Amino acid sequence: MAVSCGAKHDLQVPRATLETSETSTTAGLIADPTASPDADAALPSPPCPTEMILVEGDYCPTVRQTCKRWLDPDTSPYHEFRCAEYAPSECLGSRVHQRFCIDREEYVKPGDALPLAQQSWTTAATVCAESEKRLCLESEWQFACEGEEMLPYPYGLSRDATACNIDQLHLGKPGVGLLDLRAPTSAYPRCLSPFGVHDLSGNVEEWATRDHGVAPNRSTMKGAWWLPGRNTCRAATLGHGETYEGPQVGVRCCKSA
Repeated sequence: MAVSCGAKHDLQVPRATLETSETSTTAGLIADPTASPDADAALPSPPCPTEMILVEGDYCPTVRQTCKRWLDPDTSPYHEFRCAEYAPSECLGSRVHQRFCIDREEYVKPGDALPLAQQSWTTAATVCAESEKRLCLESEWQFACEGEEMLPYPYGLSRDATACNIDQLHLGKPGVGLLDLRAPTSAYPRCLSPFGVHDLSGNVEEWATRDHGVAPNRSTMKGAWWLPGRNTCRAATLGHGETYEGPQVGVRCCKSA
């Protein structure tokens, strides 16, 4: 192809070619009209609400836990209540797979600073139902507390009165009632279970539903409260009925995942 150097020529690009070029250049900048406007819409929904934790693993229904050393002497009213150190737990049967959601924290009423208390099993169940949740089964509560290692305390084998709101000695006076020694959910950050659930030992005791319970004996209280009690994952208070309302008893909810 010969080109004349002396003549002035305008380079003409056919309009059809120009339009095609522009279309190709901008095509990558224009969203696919068939794509979802929400990029996250295709992502699977999380199994639990943001205030809950997913608990999943193999739970042992029957466990042997042996105390190696008691904290209190035989003369103490707390003897055989406070174990200073447990041996590793032993599973005495087949494990059962569990998968559920549990509240990360004890229930705190909006606007309040402390966990809700003065609750019965019946009213606690109502609190959970208002958020489309339910009371935990006892087996769920225990698994969320102890993990697959079946820990006696949510934080380990050895009792630690500084980790959770437990072992308070000045509880109140006869005829006056209990002192309110509830702590905010931010007060004991080390009181965590293997799944990251907070305050399952101490602070307020929590209602749960016995796995095979029948009315009027469906209720159990878990975790104990701020007294020098057992405060272990497997310990349970069964002496109060479903309508008992205690100033030391609160709420934690579960939900199927």
